[in-house]
Amino acid sequence: MIPILSASKMREADALAVQARGSDALVEAAGTAVALEAQSMLGSCYGARVAVLVGPGLNGADGRVAAAWLRSRGAKVDVIETTHQPTELRGFNLVIDAAFGLGCSRPYGAPIVSGETLVLAVDLPSGVDVDSGELLGHPMPADVTVALGAMKPAHVDGPAAALCGQLRFAGLDIVQHFDDGLVEDRDLDALIQRDTSDHKWTHAIQVLAGSSLMPGAADLVVRGALAAGASMIRLTSRGDVAELIDLPAEVVRSDDPVVEKRSRCVVAGPGLGTDSIDWLRERLADVSVPVVLDADGLDRSLIRHDTESERRWVLTPHEGEFVRLTGEPLPSNRLEAVRSLARATGCVVLLKGATTLIADRDGRFRVVRSGTPTLATAGSGDVLSGVIGATIARGHDPLDAAALGAHLHGRAGAALPVYASASDIPAAIADIIAAL
Repeated sequence: MIPILSASKMREADALAVQARGSDALVEAAGTAVALEAQSMLGSCYGARVAVLVGPGLNGADGRVAAAWLRSRGAKVDVIETTHQPTELRGFNLVIDAAFGLGCSRPYGAPIVSGETLVLAVDLPSGVDVDSGELLGHPMPADVTVALGAMKPAHVDGPAAALCGQLRFAGLDIVQHFDDGLVEDRDLDALIQRDTSDHKWTHAIQVLAGSSLMPGAADLVVRGALAAGASMIRLTSRGDVAELIDLPAEVVRSDDPVVEKRSRCVVAGPGLGTDSIDWLRERLADVSVPVVLDADGLDRSLIRHDTESERRWVLTPHEGEFVRLTGEPLPSNRLEAVRSLARATGCVVLLKGATTLIADRDGRFRVVRSGTPTLATAGSGDVLSGVIGATIARGHDPLDAAALGAHLHGRAGAALPVYASASDIPAAIADIIAAL
């Protein structure tokens, strides 16, 4: 997982790194990382025209090191101080924005970049708020941004995220400890958990989903759960959905209003109908295991019903459902809104989107960017809720289960044809897990 740090925590990490290695060594490492990315963007340094816009702080120092490195390899480099910057930069193959980055705290107007000139931002496009992602003045949109030491909230949330272009990460061995991060493919290596003593109830889940009007939701949830490792599934629906669809043979249907005590997780909500809250409340009243609540289960009255401090529920709203839960429009700073709802409900909250944001009651958060437009199809979220439920049943903490499940779901979508349907996702998930 790539660390994501706020401005204050990043400064603390930088200070510790300076104490351990010295300021000059740190700047040299950062500047070299920027120069290597610049070389990759240019293809060849020799004869390339490069402008390096530098400010008075460490960001500017990183830019000066990059400028010297590129110049030594044949590039024609102009180092331009922000105090003398022109209104427009013309005739360059590449502009490196090393003006302010992390240190920008007041409005800044960047020069206009013309023509086919590429832009590389050092740490962040200058002129954005690191923590909120709000714009401070008029930043220079980047084609590539090199995040130094850690990712920042502005890289993944708020208006600034759209200005970062492609994100690259240079860790530089700066951050040793962190709570929050961007999920990577290699994090899936920890997904599979099993033991020689396992039996069918060890990773069992109960699913409360589907109705006579929406039987397919139940099918998608259980297929997602089976693909992600649920060892036993008991399904309770509003109406006998088995009369309308072919459920997997492994699924046990139950009309019992009491959740099976041996279940390790409950997935509730998809396809039940908006009039199902009392029906759900009855069945969830005494549940002590984690609950993944999705779709029709995302009702404020149901969530308020259980306020026990030890509750381990996962809420998985899309934007419209999030607004319904909070009663307020979703702000541009989505991350803080997700953390706020997690604190208010005591639940893990997963906000679906092109960038999926997950937070728990303690403010810890995960970011998933593996999603593709292929997943923007009816039923995709039902599969995800089943995947998360199975991942919890496999022994993962709800926050990590939500993050791993969302990343796995995104990778499955990326492996499918452009117009694939939700029913194609479970097989792709199974393929990815088999490869692990």
